Amino acid sequence: MLSLQTMFNALHGEAAERIRLFRVQVDPWLVFALCAILVFGLVVLNSAAQQDSAVVTNQALRVGIALVAMVIAAQVDPHTYLRWAPTLYVAGIVLLVIVLLVGTIAKGSQRWLDLPGLPRFQPSEIMKIAVPLVIAWYLHDRPLPPGPKHLLVAVVLLAVPAGLIALQPDLGTSVMVAFGGLAVIVMSGLRWRFIAAALGLMAAAAPALWFVLRDYQKRRVLTFLNPEADTQGAGWNIIQSKIAIGSGGVEGKGLFNGTQSRLDFLPESHTDFILAVIGEELGLRGMTLLLLLYLVVVARALFMATRATETFGRLAASSLTLVFFGYVFVNIGMVSGLLPVVGVPLPLVSYGGTSAITLLVGFGIVMAIHTHRRS
Repeated sequence: MLSLQTMFNALHGEAAERIRLFRVQVDPWLVFALCAILVFGLVVLNSAAQQDSAVVTNQALRVGIALVAMVIAAQVDPHTYLRWAPTLYVAGIVLLVIVLLVGTIAKGSQRWLDLPGLPRFQPSEIMKIAVPLVIAWYLHDRPLPPGPKHLLVAVVLLAVPAGLIALQPDLGTSVMVAFGGLAVIVMSGLRWRFIAAALGLMAAAAPALWFVLRDYQKRRVLTFLNPEADTQGAGWNIIQSKIAIGSGGVEGKGLFNGTQSRLDFLPESHTDFILAVIGEELGLRGMTLLLLLYLVVVARALFMATRATETFGRLAASSLTLVFFGYVFVNIGMVSGLLPVVGVPLPLVSYGGTSAITLLVGFGIVMAIHTHRRS
């Protein structure tokens, strides 16, 4: 009788272990909030694209691929990301160099790569994940906060890809890649005197950067300072964006009833300036709902980062979350006129699949770090 009971317990334990191994390891709260944003985005995109079913269907397909990629990324052991971070970083650098040499030119920028047998893609998106991972890899087994030597290496690791992306030119992506690397450095416990010194150097170098900027980038800065100086030209986008948001009021004009986007007053209404469509059609209530969903995502992901048991996991998870926050912050500031226009989409809402895949894979890595922390 005892042997039968022992055998039953053994079989039961083996079955339980197999179920555990094949269980999809994701965080339900984070997945729910992300899916809510994605559904919200598809509804708004349907209006911003003037109910173009092809646009919405294409975006829904990309979102589905991004969700699958996120779930797959969440199943990978974090130590795998730790081992492969340098390889991913080097591969990304090589692809960025290839883009500058033979990349596809579109709208005056050389950002895309067409490889035989693969869809056209933007290698700079890879660096949004590779840079935080490689800096977290570099710092994870070194004394924290980092000293001047290790800090210099970390800055070089983020400066090289950021500089290559800026040459394409793609200022928005370059800023986000640099921000992801800086987030790792700050979260590593960087001393305040280093932060103050860095801010001082940036302020001192700002005038010199003016001579490095291209003409269209200079126009964006001047437009940010005084959009009314060229109401029919460079200042048109931001002026129309403000009009759209302001005319929506608290309740909005109603879904599909916006005038700025539907009458083509608002350029890029389904991409970078889709927040203006939300403000006009759904009003302050719709924008507040979206911001609350973003807040839930950031708060939950940062909480998961704090539960990481290893330095690499803590630094990588927190920085990937802050990259998402940076997207939200820059786009809102850009559309409302508080920041210069740098071409950063509203995450998981604007039309485009590459950005959605990158961000959701990042959250997959965050969930992997959280669900595998006990092992």
